[in-house]
Amino acid sequence: MAHPIAARFAVLRLRDFRIFVAGHAPSTLGTLMASVALAFAVLDSDGSPATLSYVLAARIVPMVLVLPVAGALGDRLPRRLVMLTADCVRAAAQAAIAVLFFAGAPDPWPLLALAALSGLGEAVFRPSFDGLVPQLVPPDRRHEANTFVGLIQSTATVAGPALAAALVVVTSPATVLLVDAITFVPSIVALLWLRVPDPDRAARTSMLREMREGWRVFAGLPWLWTITVQFTLFNLLLWAPYLVLGPISADRFYGGAAAWGTISATYGAGAILGGLAMLAWKPARPLLVATAATMLWAAPSAALAARAPLIVVCAGALLAGAISAVFGTLWMTTIHQRVPAEAMSRVNSYVVFGSFSVGPIGLALAGPAATATSIPLVLTVGVAWQILSVLVLLALPAIRDVRRGEAPIDPVAAADERSAATV
Repeated sequence: MAHPIAARFAVLRLRDFRIFVAGHAPSTLGTLMASVALAFAVLDSDGSPATLSYVLAARIVPMVLVLPVAGALGDRLPRRLVMLTADCVRAAAQAAIAVLFFAGAPDPWPLLALAALSGLGEAVFRPSFDGLVPQLVPPDRRHEANTFVGLIQSTATVAGPALAAALVVVTSPATVLLVDAITFVPSIVALLWLRVPDPDRAARTSMLREMREGWRVFAGLPWLWTITVQFTLFNLLLWAPYLVLGPISADRFYGGAAAWGTISATYGAGAILGGLAMLAWKPARPLLVATAATMLWAAPSAALAARAPLIVVCAGALLAGAISAVFGTLWMTTIHQRVPAEAMSRVNSYVVFGSFSVGPIGLALAGPAATATSIPLVLTVGVAWQILSVLVLLALPAIRDVRRGEAPIDPVAAADERSAATV
């Protein structure tokens, strides 16, 4: 009889999921390498926290603007085709950014435009990605499939910053950005190689109507939209400042790129540990567990705000990383179980749209706010918000009452139920 943990790895025996994982892993690694390289490329060429904020915000803005349309595309068109197009756009944008830095300190506007193009590719890719994963595995394997997708992200979070920091030291940030562009090639090949039947789209209506129907499904699930609202302010107040002020703190107080690479890698190590734990753990109330755990997402920001020793910051990052894996697996599995497959991309586009809608504001303001006040103050505000918001969510029956394995809802019934409840 197979060991319980070994049995969880059986999902890799599925041909299409195995091919998908093999292609997705390198591009994820490259993306995590590029996130470190881009931060230090901008700081090396300009040195301004505000410029870094604007570049990061420029990448997020297109994601926010086009996500609902991208979700509708993912439900109307073959998801592989949408993802292939997006990967080609992202590869071209990253290669062009690398060329700009190879040529010297770039002007801000071309850099901002290319960052926006990269964000556009990510926006188009993500809803189709979220809809394709459940097509690759049977329903009883979706928990394990989501765990493996999370483990890919977690492993890349460990290896990516470490590799990026090493390459930045021995070569240049531009080299790392070029490597990222190349890593999209395996993803493109894998997507071409998949044998996944397209869902029946014979009864499709107008895109605008389908976007409205997707919204009705999203709005008919209180647990879905309440957590999405919480994540909207999480990204504004906690995570955006962490992404901007983390590398700046590392540069000023902890020795530079190597320290930020260590913090990021430790976060990834925690995520790997959390992902391995999720292979064998399926709590009966997934959203209750996931929501309670996210309070620890504030740990690395709290440590940076206190100017704690690097080992304490890394310990906070380890905890936050483990929580990211726990939440990610339980959250996506709940969505895959309770949202109809034909609306999956649209619903996920609204989730991501809501979660990141004010993220660009946080990225753009984090640097200037820290300059006007202080880095510890901006980070402390985010920590306080995370603790308060989690306590509020835990008091809601909509979060506590969601149980593992509940069936998908009917879109029309969900909307009608929500309308009746407001009468």
